[in-house]
Amino acid sequence: MLEALLTQLPAIASHRAWPRVRVTEELWCEIGAALRAGELELLGEWGDEGQVHCALREPDGQLLCIATVDAVDRTLPSLAQMHAPALRLERAASDMYGLRFIGLPDRRPWLDHGRWPLKHPLAHEPMPPALNGGSENATTDKLSYAFLPAAGPSLHQIPVGPVHAGIIEPGHFRFTVSGETVVRLEERLGYVHRGIEHLLTGKTIEAAAPLAARVSGDSTVAYGFAFARAIEQALQMQVPPRALRLRGVMAELERIANHLGDIGAICNDAAFALLQAECSILREQTLRVCAEAFGHRLMMDRIVPGGVTTDLSAAGKASISALCQRLHGEFPELIELYENTASLQDRTVGTGVLTSALAAQFAAGGYVGRASGRAFDARSILPYAPYDELSVRTCSRTEGDVDARLWIRIVEVQESVRWLQTALTILPSGPIRVSLPTPGTGAAVESTALVEGFRGDVLAYVRVSSALTLERCHLRDPSWFQWPLLEAAIAGNIVADFPLCNKSFNCSYAGQDL
Repeated sequence: MLEALLTQLPAIASHRAWPRVRVTEELWCEIGAALRAGELELLGEWGDEGQVHCALREPDGQLLCIATVDAVDRTLPSLAQMHAPALRLERAASDMYGLRFIGLPDRRPWLDHGRWPLKHPLAHEPMPPALNGGSENATTDKLSYAFLPAAGPSLHQIPVGPVHAGIIEPGHFRFTVSGETVVRLEERLGYVHRGIEHLLTGKTIEAAAPLAARVSGDSTVAYGFAFARAIEQALQMQVPPRALRLRGVMAELERIANHLGDIGAICNDAAFALLQAECSILREQTLRVCAEAFGHRLMMDRIVPGGVTTDLSAAGKASISALCQRLHGEFPELIELYENTASLQDRTVGTGVLTSALAAQFAAGGYVGRASGRAFDARSILPYAPYDELSVRTCSRTEGDVDARLWIRIVEVQESVRWLQTALTILPSGPIRVSLPTPGTGAAVESTALVEGFRGDVLAYVRVSSALTLERCHLRDPSWFQWPLLEAAIAGNIVADFPLCNKSFNCSYAGQDL
C-alpha cells in the first residue's frame, strides 16, 4: 500500500530520509483499514498543532513512510477504532493537544492525571483545567479513574502500585482475578510524565540533546543515537566514520549491560538468586568498562548530533576487549546453569505466553517481538551506520514465553560480544565530531530516524527551524507497544507469576510517560 500511496501523493520536500505525505481523511481511514488487515505496521503516531502524523512500515519490507492528516477544528478519524495499538497513542495526543479522535474506543485521559496546571499543554492555546471541565477527554475528579470492568462469578480485584516495594518507577496495576488466576490486568501509567516534548520545543539543538538522552536513562545511548540521527538527516550532516563506529560500540555495551541485568532479575524473580548475583557481577564489570572507555558508566551525553564527545583510547579499547574475553569465558557457564536448573525451567517455560499474532499486530520490537516470531531488528532490517557495514545476526523464537524472552537476551549478549570483537579490530581513524551548520533563513526541515535499543526500536521525529531550534520533537519508546502486550501475556497465569512476566518484558515507565 505504501508504494501506491507514494505514487499518487507528492512527498513533502522538507522531510528528509523517509518520505512524508499529506493524506486526506479518507486515505487516513484507508490506512487504518490496512493496519487492521495486517498490510501495514504502525511504528508511531503523534500529535502536532493542527495535524497528526503516523509512521508506517510494510511488514517484511524496507519501505517506510510518514503520513500526515489535518485535524480540522482539532478533529480527525481515529486509527484506534480499527487498529488497537494506536489507542494509547491517540489518548496521549488528546491529552497533549486537545485533539478529538472520532470513533476513539477509549476516551479516558492517559498521561493527564488531572494535576497539570494546564490542559492540552502542547496546543497553540493551552487551557486552564477549570475551563475544560466539560471536555469529552477530561476528568472532573482528579482521584478517579474508571478501570475496565470484568464480569463473572467469584472475581475480585487486587490493586498494586503506583508505589512499589522495590526502588522502581511508579505504575498502577489493577488485577481482576478468579482465585489465583488473572482474568484481566489493566495498567495505569503516566506517573513519570515530565513534559519532555514541551521542554524540547524551542530549544537549541545543543540544549535539546541532553534532554532527549534522558527520556529513559537505561536507554540513554539509544535515545541519544536516534535523536542525533534524526537531526543529522534533517540538516544533511556527514558524520565521521570513526564516530559512527564508536556509536555502535556504545550501543552494544548498553545492550550487554541491560540484558545481563534482566537475565539476573528474571532468575531472581523465579527464586534463583545465584544467577542474579553472577549476572550482576558481569553487569557491574560492563558498566565499569563503559566508564573507563567513555568516561561515564551509562555513556550519557556521549552521542550528540555531529558525532560523539569522547574518543576511545588504546586503554579503553583494551578494557572492552578484556570484557569481551571475560564474557566469552564466563557467560556460557551461567547459560548452562540456567538450562540445567529444573526449578527455573518450571517457572519460565510456558509462562506469560505472548502469541505471534499479537506480536505482529502491535509491531512489537526487541526481545518481546523476537521471542514471539516477529524477527524485526532495525540494525539488520533497516540497517544504519555502523551496522550497514558490520551486520548483526538476528535471533528469533516462536514460543513467546518468559523462557523465550530470556533466551533472546542470552543470544543477543553473545552476538553483541562477537560484534564488538569484530568492530574493535578495524576501528577507523580520524575526527569524532563535526560542527552543526550555521543558522540561516528559510523553511524548517524535518526527519525521522529509527534506532535499535536494547528493548527494541526507538523512533525520533524532529522539525528544526532555520535558526537551529526545535519546533517539534517526538521520541517514541518501544514500550508504548509492549505495555499492552504484557496485559495479554499475564492473562490465565497466576498472580505470583506477574513479577516474572513483568521483568521478562521490562517495559520502560519513563519512556512511555515522557
